Amino acid sequence: MQTAKVSDTPLEFIVEYLSKAKDIVDSNASVPEELRTYLQKALDIASGLDSYLERMTSQESDPLAELYKKTVCHDWDRAYEEGATMFRLPKECITGHVEGQVLKMLVHMCKAKRILEIGMFTGYGALSMAEALPDDGRLIACELEAYLKEFVQPIFDKSPHGKKISVKIGSAMDTLQELSETDDQFDMVFIDADKSNYINYYKFILDNNLLRMDGVICVDNCLFKGRVYLQDSKDENGLALREFNEFVSKDPRVEQVMIPIRDGITIIRRLPPSQASLQKNKVTDDDVFRGLRGKPILDRLRLDGKVAYVTGAGQGIGRAFAHALGEAGAKVAVVDVDQGKAEAVAEELTLKGIPNMAFTADISKPEDVQKMVDAIVSKWAAVHIACNNAGINMNSASEDTSLEEWDKTFSVNLRGTFICCQAAGQVMLKQGYGKIINTASMASLIVPHPQKQLAYNTSKAGVVKLTQTLGTEWIDRGVRVNCISPGIVDTPLIHSESLRPLVQRWLSDIPAGRLAHVTDLQAAVVYLASDASDYMTGHNLVIEGGQSLW
Repeated sequence: MQTAKVSDTPLEFIVEYLSKAKDIVDSNASVPEELRTYLQKALDIASGLDSYLERMTSQESDPLAELYKKTVCHDWDRAYEEGATMFRLPKECITGHVEGQVLKMLVHMCKAKRILEIGMFTGYGALSMAEALPDDGRLIACELEAYLKEFVQPIFDKSPHGKKISVKIGSAMDTLQELSETDDQFDMVFIDADKSNYINYYKFILDNNLLRMDGVICVDNCLFKGRVYLQDSKDENGLALREFNEFVSKDPRVEQVMIPIRDGITIIRRLPPSQASLQKNKVTDDDVFRGLRGKPILDRLRLDGKVAYVTGAGQGIGRAFAHALGEAGAKVAVVDVDQGKAEAVAEELTLKGIPNMAFTADISKPEDVQKMVDAIVSKWAAVHIACNNAGINMNSASEDTSLEEWDKTFSVNLRGTFICCQAAGQVMLKQGYGKIINTASMASLIVPHPQKQLAYNTSKAGVVKLTQTLGTEWIDRGVRVNCISPGIVDTPLIHSESLRPLVQRWLSDIPAGRLAHVTDLQAAVVYLASDASDYMTGHNLVIEGGQSLW
Protein backbone atom coordinates (compact mmCIF):
# COMPACT_ATOMS: atom_id res chain seq x y z
CA MET A 1 0.00 0.00 0.00
CA GLN A 2 1.46 3.36 -1.06
CA THR A 3 1.90 5.91 1.72
CA ALA A 4 -0.08 9.12 1.17
CA LYS A 5 2.09 12.14 0.39
CA VAL A 6 2.66 14.37 3.41
CA SER A 7 2.86 18.11 2.73
CA ASP A 8 6.24 19.56 3.65
CA THR A 9 6.69 22.89 1.87
CA PRO A 10 4.54 26.05 1.87
CA LEU A 11 3.46 25.34 -1.71
CA GLU A 12 2.51 21.75 -0.90
CA PHE A 13 0.36 22.99 1.99
CA ILE A 14 -1.29 25.53 -0.32
CA VAL A 15 -2.09 22.75 -2.80
CA GLU A 16 -3.41 20.54 0.01
CA TYR A 17 -5.66 23.28 1.40
CA LEU A 18 -6.87 24.34 -2.04
CA SER A 19 -7.71 20.70 -2.84
CA LYS A 20 -9.72 20.39 0.39
CA ALA A 21 -11.49 23.67 -0.34
CA LYS A 22 -12.32 22.45 -3.84
CA ASP A 23 -13.77 19.23 -2.44
CA ILE A 24 -16.06 21.29 -0.22
CA VAL A 25 -17.06 23.55 -3.10
CA ASP A 26 -17.73 20.59 -5.41
CA SER A 27 -20.07 19.07 -2.84
CA ASN A 28 -22.08 22.28 -2.48
CA ALA A 29 -24.31 23.08 -5.42
CA SER A 30 -25.08 26.56 -4.12
CA VAL A 31 -21.49 27.80 -4.56
CA PRO A 32 -21.28 30.34 -7.43
CA GLU A 33 -19.68 28.97 -10.59
CA GLU A 34 -17.32 31.95 -10.71
CA LEU A 35 -15.86 31.03 -7.31
CA ARG A 36 -15.53 27.42 -8.43
CA THR A 37 -13.65 28.55 -11.56
CA TYR A 38 -11.23 30.82 -9.67
CA LEU A 39 -10.53 28.11 -7.13
CA GLN A 40 -9.71 25.64 -9.88
CA LYS A 41 -7.37 28.16 -11.56
CA ALA A 42 -5.54 28.76 -8.27
CA LEU A 43 -5.20 25.01 -7.72
CA ASP A 44 -3.92 24.47 -11.28
CA ILE A 45 -1.24 27.14 -10.86
CA ALA A 46 -0.11 25.95 -7.43
CA SER A 47 -0.14 22.22 -8.21
CA GLY A 48 1.68 22.61 -11.51
CA LEU A 49 4.62 24.72 -10.32
CA ASP A 50 6.87 22.08 -8.72
CA SER A 51 6.53 19.62 -11.59
CA TYR A 52 7.21 22.39 -14.12
CA LEU A 53 10.36 23.43 -12.25
CA GLU A 54 11.49 19.82 -12.30
CA ARG A 55 11.00 19.54 -16.05
CA MET A 56 12.67 22.86 -16.87
CA THR A 57 15.72 22.32 -14.63
CA SER A 58 18.85 20.65 -16.02
CA GLN A 59 18.80 16.91 -15.55
CA GLU A 60 20.68 15.55 -12.56
CA SER A 61 23.69 13.28 -13.08
CA ASP A 62 23.37 9.49 -12.92
CA PRO A 63 25.07 9.25 -9.49
CA LEU A 64 22.68 11.87 -8.10
CA ALA A 65 19.69 10.07 -9.57
CA GLU A 66 20.90 6.80 -8.04
CA LEU A 67 21.44 8.50 -4.69
CA TYR A 68 17.95 10.01 -4.73
CA LYS A 69 16.35 6.64 -5.50
CA LYS A 70 18.41 4.90 -2.84
CA THR A 71 17.37 7.50 -0.27
CA VAL A 72 13.63 7.52 -0.93
CA CYS A 73 13.46 3.71 -1.13
CA HIS A 74 15.41 3.12 2.09
CA ASP A 75 13.58 2.01 5.24
CA TRP A 76 14.66 4.80 7.59
CA ASP A 77 12.23 3.79 10.34
CA ARG A 78 13.81 0.34 10.46
CA ALA A 79 17.32 1.82 10.56
CA TYR A 80 16.30 3.86 13.61
CA GLU A 81 14.52 0.98 15.33
CA GLU A 82 17.57 -1.25 14.87
CA GLY A 83 19.80 1.42 16.44
CA ALA A 84 21.72 2.22 13.27
CA THR A 85 20.76 5.90 13.52
CA MET A 86 20.44 8.13 16.57
CA PHE A 87 17.37 9.89 15.17
CA ARG A 88 14.41 8.93 13.04
CA LEU A 89 15.38 10.38 9.66
CA PRO A 90 12.57 11.26 7.23
CA LYS A 91 13.42 10.77 3.56
CA GLU A 92 11.96 14.24 2.89
CA CYS A 93 15.23 15.64 4.30
CA ILE A 94 16.91 14.93 0.97
CA THR A 95 17.88 18.06 -0.97
CA GLY A 96 16.32 16.93 -4.25
CA HIS A 97 16.72 17.69 -7.93
CA VAL A 98 15.81 21.40 -8.26
CA GLU A 99 17.45 22.49 -5.04
CA GLY A 100 20.53 20.42 -5.85
CA GLN A 101 20.87 22.18 -9.21
CA VAL A 102 20.43 25.56 -7.49
CA LEU A 103 23.33 24.74 -5.17
CA LYS A 104 25.42 23.52 -8.09
CA MET A 105 24.71 26.75 -9.99
CA LEU A 106 25.65 28.85 -6.95
CA VAL A 107 29.02 27.09 -6.72
CA HIS A 108 29.63 27.86 -10.40
CA MET A 109 28.59 31.49 -9.96
CA CYS A 110 30.74 31.97 -6.85
CA LYS A 111 33.66 30.16 -8.51
CA ALA A 112 33.99 28.42 -5.17
CA LYS A 113 36.90 26.11 -4.46
CA ARG A 114 36.26 25.37 -0.78
CA ILE A 115 32.81 24.56 0.58
CA LEU A 116 31.60 23.72 4.08
CA GLU A 117 28.35 21.81 4.50
CA ILE A 118 26.70 21.57 7.91
CA GLY A 119 24.26 18.68 7.84
CA MET A 120 24.81 16.20 5.02
CA PHE A 121 21.97 13.65 5.35
CA THR A 122 22.51 11.24 2.43
CA GLY A 123 24.84 13.56 0.53
CA TYR A 124 22.66 14.70 -2.38
CA GLY A 125 23.45 18.35 -1.74
CA ALA A 126 27.14 17.60 -1.14
CA LEU A 127 27.51 15.71 -4.41
CA SER A 128 25.54 18.37 -6.32
CA MET A 129 27.96 21.06 -5.11
CA ALA A 130 31.03 18.86 -5.62
CA GLU A 131 30.08 18.40 -9.29
CA ALA A 132 30.61 22.15 -9.77
CA LEU A 133 33.94 22.30 -7.94
CA PRO A 134 37.20 22.36 -9.91
CA ASP A 135 39.38 19.25 -9.74
CA ASP A 136 41.37 20.70 -6.83
CA GLY A 137 38.24 21.87 -5.01
CA ARG A 138 37.24 20.50 -1.62
CA LEU A 139 33.97 20.10 0.26
CA ILE A 140 33.91 19.30 3.98
CA ALA A 141 30.58 17.85 5.13
CA CYS A 142 29.69 17.82 8.83
CA GLU A 143 27.35 14.99 9.80
CA LEU A 144 26.34 13.63 13.20
CA GLU A 145 25.16 10.20 12.00
CA ALA A 146 28.00 7.80 11.14
CA TYR A 147 25.43 5.57 9.40
CA LEU A 148 24.91 8.23 6.72
CA LYS A 149 28.57 8.30 5.75
CA GLU A 150 28.48 4.51 5.23
CA PHE A 151 25.20 4.85 3.31
CA VAL A 152 26.49 7.40 0.78
CA GLN A 153 30.14 6.39 0.40
CA PRO A 154 29.54 3.76 -2.34
CA ILE A 155 27.88 6.43 -4.51
CA PHE A 156 30.61 8.97 -3.77
CA ASP A 157 33.10 6.32 -4.89
CA LYS A 158 31.21 5.84 -8.17
CA SER A 159 31.16 9.53 -8.99
CA PRO A 160 34.28 11.21 -10.41
CA HIS A 161 33.50 14.08 -8.02
CA GLY A 162 33.14 12.06 -4.84
CA LYS A 163 36.87 12.35 -4.11
CA LYS A 164 36.39 16.08 -3.50
CA ILE A 165 34.17 15.37 -0.47
CA SER A 166 35.45 14.77 3.08
CA VAL A 167 32.85 13.75 5.67
CA LYS A 168 33.47 14.73 9.30
CA ILE A 169 31.40 12.65 11.74
CA GLY A 170 30.47 14.23 15.06
CA SER A 171 29.20 17.50 16.47
CA ALA A 172 29.20 20.25 13.86
CA MET A 173 30.27 22.80 16.47
CA ASP A 174 33.30 20.65 17.33
CA THR A 175 34.24 20.50 13.63
CA LEU A 176 33.78 24.26 13.30
CA GLN A 177 36.08 24.77 16.27
CA GLU A 178 38.74 22.54 14.69
CA LEU A 179 38.49 24.40 11.39
CA SER A 180 38.77 27.71 13.19
CA GLU A 181 41.91 26.62 15.03
CA THR A 182 43.63 25.84 11.72
CA ASP A 183 42.39 29.15 10.17
CA ASP A 184 40.42 27.40 7.44
CA GLN A 185 38.27 29.61 5.21
CA PHE A 186 35.49 28.78 2.81
CA ASP A 187 34.02 30.36 -0.30
CA MET A 188 30.58 28.91 0.41
CA VAL A 189 28.81 27.39 3.42
CA PHE A 190 25.59 25.36 3.21
CA ILE A 191 23.57 24.96 6.41
CA ASP A 192 20.90 22.25 6.58
CA ALA A 193 21.03 20.72 10.05
CA ASP A 194 19.26 20.98 13.41
CA LYS A 195 17.18 24.14 13.18
CA SER A 196 17.71 25.29 16.76
CA ASN A 197 21.46 25.57 16.11
CA TYR A 198 21.32 27.49 12.83
CA ILE A 199 21.94 30.76 14.63
CA ASN A 200 24.90 29.31 16.57
CA TYR A 201 26.52 27.93 13.40
CA TYR A 202 25.99 31.22 11.62
CA LYS A 203 27.45 33.33 14.43
CA PHE A 204 30.48 31.07 14.82
CA ILE A 205 31.22 31.11 11.09
CA LEU A 206 31.17 34.92 10.87
CA ASP A 207 32.72 35.63 14.27
CA ASN A 208 35.63 33.29 13.55
CA ASN A 209 36.26 34.31 9.93
CA LEU A 210 35.46 30.90 8.45
CA LEU A 211 33.76 32.64 5.51
CA ARG A 212 35.99 34.68 3.21
CA MET A 213 35.05 38.23 2.26
CA ASP A 214 32.31 38.14 -0.40
CA GLY A 215 31.75 34.49 0.47
CA VAL A 216 28.23 33.06 0.53
CA ILE A 217 26.22 31.20 3.15
CA CYS A 218 23.27 29.22 1.80
CA VAL A 219 20.65 28.27 4.40
CA ASP A 220 18.00 25.62 3.75
CA ASN A 221 14.47 25.39 5.23
CA CYS A 222 14.26 29.12 5.94
CA LEU A 223 10.50 29.12 5.20
CA PHE A 224 9.89 25.87 7.12
CA LYS A 225 6.37 24.87 6.05
CA GLY A 226 5.29 28.54 6.32
CA ARG A 227 5.57 28.37 10.10
CA VAL A 228 8.24 31.07 10.26
CA TYR A 229 5.72 33.76 9.23
CA LEU A 230 2.38 32.33 10.46
CA GLN A 231 1.75 34.38 13.59
CA ASP A 232 -0.13 31.66 15.47
CA SER A 233 2.63 29.05 14.95
CA LYS A 234 3.99 27.37 18.04
CA ASP A 235 6.27 24.90 16.22
CA GLU A 236 9.71 24.88 17.89
CA ASN A 237 11.64 24.56 14.65
CA GLY A 238 9.54 27.26 13.00
CA LEU A 239 10.13 29.64 15.90
CA ALA A 240 13.89 28.89 15.90
CA LEU A 241 14.07 29.65 12.18
CA ARG A 242 11.99 32.81 12.65
CA GLU A 243 14.53 34.01 15.21
CA PHE A 244 17.39 33.08 12.87
CA ASN A 245 15.85 34.89 9.89
CA GLU A 246 15.27 38.02 11.99
CA PHE A 247 18.86 37.96 13.26
CA VAL A 248 20.32 37.69 9.77
CA SER A 249 18.07 40.46 8.42
CA LYS A 250 19.48 42.86 11.05
CA ASP A 251 23.13 41.79 10.82
CA PRO A 252 25.14 44.67 9.24
CA ARG A 253 27.91 42.27 8.23
CA VAL A 254 25.82 40.67 5.49
CA GLU A 255 23.17 41.14 2.82
CA GLN A 256 20.71 38.41 1.98
CA VAL A 257 17.84 37.28 -0.19
CA MET A 258 15.25 34.61 0.56
CA ILE A 259 14.19 32.42 -2.37
CA PRO A 260 10.96 30.36 -2.12
CA ILE A 261 12.31 27.16 -3.66
CA ARG A 262 10.79 24.11 -1.95
CA ASP A 263 11.03 24.93 1.79
CA GLY A 264 12.97 28.13 1.19
CA ILE A 265 16.64 28.98 0.69
CA THR A 266 18.34 32.09 2.03
CA ILE A 267 21.49 33.24 0.24
CA ILE A 268 23.68 35.39 2.47
CA ARG A 269 26.73 37.34 1.25
CA ARG A 270 29.41 38.61 3.60
CA LEU A 271 29.99 42.33 3.06
CA PRO A 272 33.22 44.32 3.25
CA PRO A 273 33.63 46.09 6.61
CA SER A 274 31.54 49.23 7.08
CA GLN A 275 32.98 52.71 7.62
CA ALA A 276 31.75 52.64 11.22
CA SER A 277 33.57 49.38 11.97
CA LEU A 278 36.76 50.77 10.42
CA GLN A 279 36.63 53.86 12.61
CA LYS A 280 35.86 51.77 15.66
CA ASN A 281 38.88 49.54 15.03
CA LYS A 282 41.12 52.47 13.93
CA VAL A 283 41.83 50.86 10.55
CA THR A 284 43.75 52.77 7.87
CA ASP A 285 41.16 53.00 5.12
CA ASP A 286 43.34 53.34 2.02
CA ASP A 287 44.01 51.67 -1.35
CA VAL A 288 45.87 48.83 0.33
CA PHE A 289 42.91 48.07 2.56
CA ARG A 290 40.10 48.70 0.08
CA GLY A 291 41.97 47.80 -3.09
CA LEU A 292 43.03 50.26 -5.78
CA ARG A 293 39.87 51.95 -7.11
CA GLY A 294 37.97 49.57 -4.87
CA LYS A 295 39.21 46.47 -6.70
CA PRO A 296 40.76 43.49 -4.87
CA ILE A 297 43.98 42.29 -6.46
CA LEU A 298 42.42 39.44 -8.46
CA ASP A 299 39.84 41.84 -9.92
CA ARG A 300 42.67 44.11 -11.05
CA LEU A 301 43.89 41.24 -13.24
CA ARG A 302 40.57 41.10 -15.08
CA LEU A 303 40.48 42.34 -18.69
CA ASP A 304 36.73 42.86 -19.01
CA GLY A 305 35.88 45.22 -21.85
CA LYS A 306 39.42 45.25 -23.23
CA VAL A 307 40.26 44.59 -26.88
CA ALA A 308 43.34 42.49 -27.65
CA TYR A 309 45.10 40.97 -30.61
CA VAL A 310 47.67 38.18 -30.67
CA THR A 311 49.93 37.58 -33.68
CA GLY A 312 51.16 34.07 -34.36
CA ALA A 313 48.05 32.94 -32.49
CA GLY A 314 47.35 29.93 -34.68
CA GLN A 315 49.49 27.59 -32.57
CA GLY A 316 51.88 27.23 -29.65
CA ILE A 317 52.56 30.24 -27.42
CA GLY A 318 50.27 32.56 -29.39
CA ARG A 319 47.32 30.18 -29.09
CA ALA A 320 47.91 29.95 -25.32
CA PHE A 321 48.07 33.77 -25.09
CA ALA A 322 44.80 34.15 -27.01
CA HIS A 323 43.01 31.76 -24.66
CA ALA A 324 44.49 33.40 -21.55
CA LEU A 325 43.51 36.94 -22.55
CA GLY A 326 40.02 35.77 -23.53
CA GLU A 327 39.52 33.85 -20.29
CA ALA A 328 40.49 37.03 -18.39
CA GLY A 329 37.68 38.90 -20.15
CA ALA A 330 39.19 40.44 -23.30
CA LYS A 331 37.83 40.34 -26.83
CA VAL A 332 40.55 38.70 -28.90
CA ALA A 333 41.63 39.04 -32.52
CA VAL A 334 43.40 35.84 -33.53
CA VAL A 335 46.06 36.78 -36.08
CA ASP A 336 48.18 34.32 -38.04
CA VAL A 337 49.78 34.03 -41.47
CA ASP A 338 47.92 30.72 -41.84
CA GLN A 339 44.20 31.43 -42.26
CA GLY A 340 43.14 27.89 -41.34
CA LYS A 341 45.05 27.95 -38.07
CA ALA A 342 43.70 31.39 -37.14
CA GLU A 343 40.12 30.26 -37.78
CA ALA A 344 40.62 27.04 -35.80
CA VAL A 345 41.75 28.95 -32.70
CA ALA A 346 38.94 31.49 -33.17
CA GLU A 347 36.47 28.59 -33.17
CA GLU A 348 37.99 27.35 -29.90
CA LEU A 349 37.39 30.77 -28.34
CA THR A 350 33.84 30.86 -29.67
CA LEU A 351 33.09 27.53 -27.98
CA LYS A 352 34.26 29.09 -24.69
CA GLY A 353 32.03 32.13 -25.17
CA ILE A 354 34.95 34.52 -25.84
CA PRO A 355 34.25 37.30 -28.38
CA ASN A 356 36.80 37.00 -31.18
CA MET A 357 37.71 37.51 -34.80
CA ALA A 358 40.19 35.66 -37.02
CA PHE A 359 42.53 37.66 -39.23
CA THR A 360 45.18 36.59 -41.70
CA ALA A 361 48.31 38.76 -41.86
CA ASP A 362 52.01 38.61 -42.63
CA ILE A 363 53.43 40.96 -40.00
CA SER A 364 56.53 41.66 -42.11
CA LYS A 365 54.23 43.57 -44.49
CA PRO A 366 53.18 47.03 -43.22
CA GLU A 367 49.99 46.98 -45.31
CA ASP A 368 48.88 43.68 -43.69
CA VAL A 369 49.51 45.02 -40.21
CA GLN A 370 47.63 48.27 -40.90
CA LYS A 371 44.67 46.33 -42.31
CA MET A 372 44.72 44.16 -39.17
CA VAL A 373 44.66 47.16 -36.81
CA ASP A 374 42.02 48.95 -38.91
CA ALA A 375 39.79 45.85 -38.91
CA ILE A 376 40.01 45.53 -35.11
CA VAL A 377 39.25 49.22 -34.54
CA SER A 378 36.38 49.05 -37.04
CA LYS A 379 34.83 46.08 -35.22
CA TRP A 380 35.55 46.98 -31.58
CA ALA A 381 36.45 50.71 -31.70
CA ALA A 382 39.76 50.29 -29.82
CA VAL A 383 42.96 48.34 -29.33
CA HIS A 384 43.93 48.06 -25.66
CA ILE A 385 46.29 45.07 -25.75
CA ALA A 386 48.78 44.30 -28.52
CA CYS A 387 50.42 40.92 -28.12
CA ASN A 388 53.17 40.76 -30.75
CA ASN A 389 54.13 37.12 -30.63
CA ALA A 390 54.74 35.95 -34.21
CA GLY A 391 58.29 34.80 -34.93
CA ILE A 392 60.43 32.34 -36.89
CA ASN A 393 63.68 30.46 -36.24
CA MET A 394 66.09 28.94 -38.75
CA ASN A 395 69.19 27.23 -37.36
CA SER A 396 72.58 27.38 -39.03
CA ALA A 397 76.20 27.89 -38.04
CA SER A 398 77.25 31.55 -38.06
CA GLU A 399 79.74 31.09 -40.86
CA ASP A 400 77.01 29.47 -42.97
CA THR A 401 74.21 31.93 -42.20
CA SER A 402 73.09 33.42 -45.48
CA LEU A 403 71.99 37.00 -45.92
CA GLU A 404 68.63 35.65 -47.05
CA GLU A 405 68.20 33.72 -43.76
CA TRP A 406 69.32 36.78 -41.77
CA ASP A 407 66.93 39.11 -43.58
CA LYS A 408 63.99 36.71 -43.39
CA THR A 409 64.48 36.20 -39.64
CA PHE A 410 64.80 39.91 -38.93
CA SER A 411 61.92 40.74 -41.26
CA VAL A 412 59.49 38.80 -39.04
CA ASN A 413 61.09 38.81 -35.58
CA LEU A 414 62.29 42.42 -35.33
CA ARG A 415 60.98 44.41 -38.27
CA GLY A 416 57.54 42.78 -37.98
CA THR A 417 57.40 43.40 -34.23
CA PHE A 418 58.35 47.05 -34.79
CA ILE A 419 55.66 47.47 -37.46
CA CYS A 420 53.03 46.02 -35.09
CA CYS A 421 54.21 48.16 -32.18
CA GLN A 422 54.05 51.30 -34.27
CA ALA A 423 50.64 50.59 -35.82
CA ALA A 424 49.04 49.59 -32.49
CA GLY A 425 50.93 52.33 -30.65
CA GLN A 426 49.46 55.06 -32.83
CA VAL A 427 45.95 53.93 -31.82
CA MET A 428 46.91 53.56 -28.16
CA LEU A 429 48.59 56.97 -27.94
CA LYS A 430 45.40 58.60 -29.23
CA GLN A 431 43.41 56.61 -26.66
CA GLY A 432 45.83 57.54 -23.89
CA TYR A 433 45.99 53.90 -22.85
CA GLY A 434 47.51 50.65 -24.08
CA LYS A 435 49.51 47.56 -23.19
CA ILE A 436 52.01 46.21 -25.72
CA ILE A 437 53.51 42.79 -24.97
CA ASN A 438 56.25 41.49 -27.26
CA THR A 439 57.51 37.92 -27.29
CA ALA A 440 61.30 37.94 -27.03
CA SER A 441 63.30 34.90 -25.93
CA MET A 442 65.74 33.59 -23.35
CA ALA A 443 68.12 33.80 -26.34
CA SER A 444 68.17 37.56 -25.74
CA LEU A 445 70.09 36.89 -22.51
CA ILE A 446 72.26 33.86 -23.23
CA VAL A 447 73.45 31.91 -26.25
CA PRO A 448 71.40 28.69 -26.16
CA HIS A 449 73.39 25.64 -27.11
CA PRO A 450 74.28 23.33 -28.74
CA GLN A 451 71.97 24.55 -31.53
CA LYS A 452 73.37 27.40 -33.64
CA GLN A 453 70.94 30.24 -34.34
CA LEU A 454 72.77 33.52 -34.83
CA ALA A 455 69.99 35.38 -36.64
CA TYR A 456 67.33 34.30 -34.15
CA ASN A 457 69.40 35.21 -31.08
CA THR A 458 70.30 38.62 -32.45
CA SER A 459 66.76 39.44 -33.59
CA LYS A 460 65.34 38.58 -30.16
CA ALA A 461 67.94 40.76 -28.44
CA GLY A 462 66.70 43.51 -30.74
CA VAL A 463 63.13 42.88 -29.59
CA VAL A 464 64.21 43.49 -25.99
CA LYS A 465 65.92 46.79 -26.88
CA LEU A 466 62.92 47.82 -28.99
CA THR A 467 60.69 47.11 -25.99
CA GLN A 468 62.88 49.08 -23.60
CA THR A 469 63.03 52.09 -25.91
CA LEU A 470 59.31 52.26 -26.62
CA GLY A 471 58.56 51.55 -22.96
CA THR A 472 60.41 54.67 -21.85
CA GLU A 473 59.12 56.91 -24.66
CA TRP A 474 55.43 56.08 -24.31
CA ILE A 475 54.72 55.45 -20.62
CA ASP A 476 53.98 59.10 -19.84
CA ARG A 477 51.33 58.99 -22.58
CA GLY A 478 49.56 55.97 -21.09
CA VAL A 479 51.14 53.17 -23.12
CA ARG A 480 53.25 50.48 -21.41
CA VAL A 481 55.53 48.25 -23.47
CA ASN A 482 56.98 45.04 -21.99
CA CYS A 483 58.17 41.70 -23.28
CA ILE A 484 58.20 38.06 -22.22
CA SER A 485 61.26 35.88 -22.76
CA PRO A 486 60.29 32.20 -22.68
CA GLY A 487 62.78 29.39 -22.38
CA ILE A 488 62.62 26.33 -24.61
CA VAL A 489 58.95 25.42 -24.98
CA ASP A 490 57.70 21.86 -25.16
CA THR A 491 56.03 21.35 -28.56
CA PRO A 492 55.24 18.22 -30.62
CA LEU A 493 58.23 19.00 -32.86
CA ILE A 494 60.57 18.86 -29.86
CA HIS A 495 59.74 15.17 -29.39
CA SER A 496 60.84 14.11 -32.87
CA GLU A 497 63.52 11.43 -33.09
CA SER A 498 66.06 13.83 -34.60
CA LEU A 499 65.80 16.30 -31.71
CA ARG A 500 65.89 13.76 -28.86
CA PRO A 501 69.65 14.21 -28.20
CA LEU A 502 69.19 18.00 -28.09
CA VAL A 503 66.32 17.72 -25.61
CA GLN A 504 68.48 15.72 -23.20
CA ARG A 505 71.19 18.38 -23.46
CA TRP A 506 68.71 21.18 -22.82
CA LEU A 507 67.22 19.42 -19.81
CA SER A 508 70.66 19.17 -18.23
CA ASP A 509 70.89 22.99 -18.45
CA ILE A 510 67.51 23.73 -16.84
CA PRO A 511 67.35 23.85 -13.01
CA ALA A 512 63.58 23.19 -13.19
CA GLY A 513 64.34 19.85 -14.84
CA ARG A 514 61.77 20.22 -17.62
CA LEU A 515 60.96 22.29 -20.68
CA ALA A 516 58.48 25.15 -20.49
CA HIS A 517 54.81 24.51 -21.25
CA VAL A 518 52.78 27.17 -23.03
CA THR A 519 50.54 27.26 -19.96
CA ASP A 520 53.56 28.41 -17.90
CA LEU A 521 53.41 31.70 -19.82
CA GLN A 522 49.70 32.49 -19.66
CA ALA A 523 49.56 34.24 -16.28
CA ALA A 524 52.44 36.50 -17.32
CA VAL A 525 50.66 37.80 -20.42
CA VAL A 526 47.48 38.47 -18.41
CA TYR A 527 49.47 40.35 -15.75
CA LEU A 528 51.25 42.51 -18.33
CA ALA A 529 47.96 43.17 -20.12
CA SER A 530 46.12 44.16 -16.92
CA ASP A 531 45.96 47.31 -14.80
CA ALA A 532 47.94 45.47 -12.12
CA SER A 533 51.14 46.07 -14.13
CA ASP A 534 50.58 49.79 -14.78
CA TYR A 535 53.90 50.79 -13.19
CA MET A 536 55.92 48.34 -15.27
CA THR A 537 57.37 49.31 -18.63
CA GLY A 538 60.37 48.32 -20.73
CA HIS A 539 60.70 45.12 -18.72
CA ASN A 540 61.85 41.75 -20.02
CA LEU A 541 59.97 39.12 -18.02
CA VAL A 542 62.06 35.95 -18.22
CA ILE A 543 60.29 32.60 -17.78
CA GLU A 544 62.77 29.80 -18.43
CA GLY A 545 62.94 27.53 -15.37
CA GLY A 546 66.26 29.08 -14.33
CA GLN A 547 68.17 28.13 -17.49
CA SER A 548 69.67 31.58 -18.00
CA LEU A 549 71.16 31.50 -14.49
CA TRP A 550 73.63 28.71 -15.25
